[in-house]
Amino acid sequence: MEINKSIFKSYDIRGIYSSELNENTAFVIGAALVRHTGAKRVVIGQDARISSPALFKALARGVFAGGAQVTDIGQVPTECVYFALGSYDFDTAVMITASHNPKEYNGFKMIRKIGHNLEMVRGTELASIADSDISTSDSGADIDVPKKDIWNDFIKNILSFVDLSEITPLKVVIDASNGVAGNAISRMQDKLPVEIVPLNFDPDGNFPNHSPNPLIEGSADKIKQMVKTEKADFGLIFDADADRIFLIDEEGEMVRADVVLLLLAKYFLEKNQGMAIAYNAICSKATQEFIKKWGGKPIRTKVGFVNVREGLMQNNGIMGGELSGHYCFRDNFYMDSGMIALLTLLVIFSKDQGAVSEIVKDLSPYAKSSEFNFQVSDKTAVIEEIKQKYSDGEQDFLDGVTVTYKDWWFNLRPSNTEPLLRLTIEADTKELLDEKQEELKSVIIE
Repeated sequence: MEINKSIFKSYDIRGIYSSELNENTAFVIGAALVRHTGAKRVVIGQDARISSPALFKALARGVFAGGAQVTDIGQVPTECVYFALGSYDFDTAVMITASHNPKEYNGFKMIRKIGHNLEMVRGTELASIADSDISTSDSGADIDVPKKDIWNDFIKNILSFVDLSEITPLKVVIDASNGVAGNAISRMQDKLPVEIVPLNFDPDGNFPNHSPNPLIEGSADKIKQMVKTEKADFGLIFDADADRIFLIDEEGEMVRADVVLLLLAKYFLEKNQGMAIAYNAICSKATQEFIKKWGGKPIRTKVGFVNVREGLMQNNGIMGGELSGHYCFRDNFYMDSGMIALLTLLVIFSKDQGAVSEIVKDLSPYAKSSEFNFQVSDKTAVIEEIKQKYSDGEQDFLDGVTVTYKDWWFNLRPSNTEPLLRLTIEADTKELLDEKQEELKSVIIE
């Protein structure tokens, strides 16, 4: 059977159902995962996408055909799969999800346990062994997959990350984006002294109300409006599999994720003096400045959650995050958790009685652009031209090229999966930011 190799990404497996990723492909991937990891006991969770149940059955059959046992934990946030793998007698886990991708996509996030540590299995690791020498003759055979209810244990564990007595009666609008965040929040709601105004809590893989990606234009329009209408203290919006979370202030403005990272970093550094905080190369320069000011050790990494997590682990860090809204925590197996971020923000805003817009203003002293994407025929040639043109600045090549001047900086990096260059700029003033944006755009587009 011919498998579309484009679905094997740097961090996971992802493609359009069923033209790129279908039941036969899922079966082969299940068997290949067992072959690659030596798995004996595999736990599988799934998001709310329409194709997830069918892919689950096929993947489970593939894992079983490969010689491993399979356990089903049902429709859960991605972090529940991490919890199940780290807490029970499993050695490998799969989350069936395409994260924030549009509804026609699906995929697999794969993790294995080595000792007490969890390790991501990259999609590219399976590309060479998920091939035609794995027979699909058993792909249609029914198997009995036992189910495990992890909810009580998971909720108890998540709530242990904060002191619930420190949370005051806030009013919060939460948008689950018709994904799986509502599955968890509804189960912990009665334990929180908070009025939660639910929005799009019903799991629906058609994502009828807005894109499963909170950063797509229009996705946050409803929650921004509701925060103001309900006179809520703030709002939170999740992506489809609930591993990314974004903050909306009381004025209905989305707070940049690197500013939220600083809120979380300050909280954790107060309890864990001197420890490392990981962040990626396109976060504001204020990130490093504040972490140092608070006595922490800033760890700058390449863009991508896997890279932030590795930076955190390698430097004895306490937590990390990036602009995509992923926040990972040492005591959560170094994995990301939207729920831990949610609970921590409840404590932070309970302790600081000021308006969220005022609290975050102090953490974003510079003018920063959103990321610009440019389609170019030769990414390498454009980057080389930029290096030459801005050779008078301080350059580093951690991820693409970053050039720093005393009052502004920029990063230009190639996409791993598309013929795109991605540009981020930050300056001391809005006027300088606008000037440098036009300057760099003219060079790149030429």
